[in-house]
Amino acid sequence: QGLRLIRVDPPRLGESVPASVIAELVLDLRHCATSLAAEWDEIGEFDNLFLVSVDASKMTGAPAPMMGRKDRRVPDEEDFTFPERYGIQAVRGCMVLEVRDEAGTILSDPALAYEEGGRPDPKGKRRFLRVALDPAQYAADALGRGSKLGTDVYDTFNLVVRRHGRENNFKAVLETIRSLMRGGAMSMYRSIPSWLMPVILGYGGDPAAASFSSPQLTAFAVKTAGVATPDDELDYGDTFIDINHLRESFPGCIVTVDGQDVTSDEQDASPNRKKYRVKVIEQGESKTEVVATSYPFPPRYNGNPIRFTPVQVTAIRSGLSPGLTTIIGPPGTGKTDVAVQIISNLYHSFPTQKTVVVTHSNAALNDIFDKVMARGDVDERYMLRLGSGEKNLQTTSTSSHDFTKNGRVAHIFFRRGTLLEKVQKLSEALGVSGKAERGIDGSPSYTCETSEYFYFHHVKKRMDLFEALVESGNSAILDIFPFTAYFPDLETEGILTAEGAREKFSHIKAIFDELAEYRPIELLRSQRQRTDYLLTTQARIVAMTCTHAAIARAHLVELGFHYDNIIMEEAGQMLDVETFVPLLLQRGESDDSASAHSRLKRVCLIGDHNQLPPVVKNVTFSKFSRYDQSLFTRLIRLGVPSIELNKQGRARPELARLYSWRYDDLGDLEHVKTNDVFKKANAGLAHTFQMINVEDFEGRGESTPTAYFYQNIGEAEYAVALFQYMVLIGYPPEKISILTTYNGQKDLLHDIVSQRCGVNTPLAGISPGAISTVDQYQGQQNDYIILSLVRTKAVGHLRDIRRLIVAVSRARLGLYMFCRQSVFCDCHELRRTIDQFLVRPSKLQLVKGENFGMDRKVGDSIPEASLYEVHDVADLGALVHSMQQECSDKGEAKEE
Repeated sequence: QGLRLIRVDPPRLGESVPASVIAELVLDLRHCATSLAAEWDEIGEFDNLFLVSVDASKMTGAPAPMMGRKDRRVPDEEDFTFPERYGIQAVRGCMVLEVRDEAGTILSDPALAYEEGGRPDPKGKRRFLRVALDPAQYAADALGRGSKLGTDVYDTFNLVVRRHGRENNFKAVLETIRSLMRGGAMSMYRSIPSWLMPVILGYGGDPAAASFSSPQLTAFAVKTAGVATPDDELDYGDTFIDINHLRESFPGCIVTVDGQDVTSDEQDASPNRKKYRVKVIEQGESKTEVVATSYPFPPRYNGNPIRFTPVQVTAIRSGLSPGLTTIIGPPGTGKTDVAVQIISNLYHSFPTQKTVVVTHSNAALNDIFDKVMARGDVDERYMLRLGSGEKNLQTTSTSSHDFTKNGRVAHIFFRRGTLLEKVQKLSEALGVSGKAERGIDGSPSYTCETSEYFYFHHVKKRMDLFEALVESGNSAILDIFPFTAYFPDLETEGILTAEGAREKFSHIKAIFDELAEYRPIELLRSQRQRTDYLLTTQARIVAMTCTHAAIARAHLVELGFHYDNIIMEEAGQMLDVETFVPLLLQRGESDDSASAHSRLKRVCLIGDHNQLPPVVKNVTFSKFSRYDQSLFTRLIRLGVPSIELNKQGRARPELARLYSWRYDDLGDLEHVKTNDVFKKANAGLAHTFQMINVEDFEGRGESTPTAYFYQNIGEAEYAVALFQYMVLIGYPPEKISILTTYNGQKDLLHDIVSQRCGVNTPLAGISPGAISTVDQYQGQQNDYIILSLVRTKAVGHLRDIRRLIVAVSRARLGLYMFCRQSVFCDCHELRRTIDQFLVRPSKLQLVKGENFGMDRKVGDSIPEASLYEVHDVADLGALVHSMQQECSDKGEAKEE
């Protein structure tokens, strides 16, 4: 309903454009479906929108011009005549500052979700958006250098366009680059440590200069608090399962634990698990001594369940040491587990340091966060998740709270109430206060502040008196214990030792220590002040995506956010600038350029440059400017020392061989050779992997309804029919994913699944674990993968071997690939993988009479009578139809 300018601020000193241009925009959602209106209600602060002026009277209505081959039209996104064809007169950008409904409620305030009763439903169908316009563009319009209409152009906007959040962070990235170019306190020379700058920018003489064992880093460690030199003892925590695991992790080394030589094979005599501090002493090229010291393992948490390989332990050691760590993680090699162990060890080893965790996707970040929580040794009040992906976080902990800033504040107030109730009961047990002093609703009378006074004047005094009486030795422990009334179980047990009393003292002291941390949150009144305090002061592990890092950087720097360590997962999928920006989320420790230095001590990049690179839609930037080369890949190419994980534990060995040739010495963990799930054959299928040749279906191979929107109806029908067959013989549908190499085929697969498994069908409501493209599925896995390659005239973008590596490495137990064999067999780049498929039949082979869960092993002979070869998609479709009919008949018989 139009745009209304509210305020144009005068230019700042030395500038010629307005300081800010604020406007109000009214969105009318009356004609939108409920789902669409809900999407627009998700617009929040700092989202970017586009304002478009469309004049239907000036539309030419002409179709898009033909492409050079004259067989298809130019796509709209590449058509320079698009504005003329659709009557587009002007486009301007804006950033959302505030969203209100018709009742004046600020919908963009995240604190609404934590009020009593939850977030209120928006009132009315109109939304009032206060937005910030581009001041430079407004100045150009006002001076006649922009629109011919001058500032009147802002009265003509009648269309609002929004984009996906990941594609919409350009403004924040450009602002970051601009602030770096301006220099000053926000300059990168103050944010990036001096030992990292030459390597990052690529002009350092020694690519290993930022490695933890380099002379530069050794000198840095000697003069910097909170870091260790290569010869210092590192706290590995629960990295090692037992003494034998510790010994196996340092092959060829002399290993001593608590002064005893354990180099030879032996079993750990202690029944209790332990933690270890380890010191690696280099004594020449051929001799290394490993000195370990054990300390007790806390009994109340799960800890690390992974038996890390020696290479993984080397990666963990590098991650705990100062400097740059680059870890190459081939598919299934446990790079996420390594990242989680580094995070946990840093948390316990350096209690005063803050660690930032950054990933490319929300799914990967949530996976790391979930695994950290599942360990149980990281207190959840020190963990914080920035961004919107936390809504998909399903932690295995018992916490019912989310991990956003506002969710953490809500959790703190919940914990505060719980702890203050314990303080109140302790006070009543000691006779200091009574139940009459509680609130009207029975709430505790104490606050964090008054509980601290109570501790020093009443609790600690009694503890000190108890210790004095214990030293005198003249009284029974239970008789002099001051908190018997607070621990009613003592009266029934009747036994208490001095050590047991001190454990109960520790329990009481922990209550007051935690309340002391919550005292600032109690004193701050606004939600924004509380969340900012939580972010800058209390949180020790802060997680976000690289997209959110770019969006939130200016706010974080303004708050004075500081961190000591940064761990980036999926670094191979991040643009160079997306990796660079998270290094700049803080100022240097001084505003004096002569003495300014970065607080950053450790940078750990984890990724795989042999898988897909960052997605760059502009071909020119991607191919000719090498914009699709990640910083991670660039560092590997420059020769920066890296650690390549060398044991995969995801897939059957024969499936892993499809892509292991791409890596140096990638082997298999023992469990993929010995566990029953990997030794069992796939029920109803003759092979664990196959490439099935698909000829034209009804006279058609690949098709393109619109430019670059590739589809193949034959492969789509074949893939869905195989999914139906597997489900009908008992496979869990969530364990099967259908992947393809093109978005057009993905949409077609969705349509066919909705038809074949729709209402009034035997498989109604059944759907695969995922229907996705290979690019979107990177970083994920499933037991069984059905893959459609689509193209029948040319190889297409699968010629990039990195895309094929991702495609064939998603499966754990079974991979079934549908394609036109004659096209892909002749592609030289794919030969090493395709040749392994060619030794197996090109027609899908099934085993009749088998159901999911049978006991046939891989390699067992299959009776000829049970083997069924599928000739084409129609053949498999007929088989599936007969099986569905049989299921329907059985169902009707049971009802009768």
